[in-house]
Amino acid sequence: MGSKAVVSVYLIISLCAGIFVTGRVAQMQNPQANPGLFPPGLVPVDLVKCWSSLFNVQGCVLAITTSFLSGKFENVEAACCKVFTTLDANCWPQMFPLNPFFPPLLKDNCARIVPNSPAHN
Repeated sequence: MGSKAVVSVYLIISLCAGIFVTGRVAQMQNPQANPGLFPPGLVPVDLVKCWSSLFNVQGCVLAITTSFLSGKFENVEAACCKVFTTLDANCWPQMFPLNPFFPPLLKDNCARIVPNSPAHN
């Protein structure tokens, strides 16, 4: 299988997994509706809320997924970068649990694409 085919397979699998996870998260109860269920400060991040802003920009999720799998950032456009740099940093570990280094790398790359966007500190 060629490298493009392998990347395509991984991309499809990760997108399916992402859709499955966000669908299941949307069906869960709001943890704030059950006081005492989670200790203060440990309320899980709403993954649907984290991903929804990226889904609102056409092609953004696909570009980020491709970058995540390939390690190349050339497909991420300015509109996607603007949205990604506004995400709450608490979303990152939940969105990219397998690679904690990816969000800071993408944010640094976006700082070069979109002027005046904050780089990762």
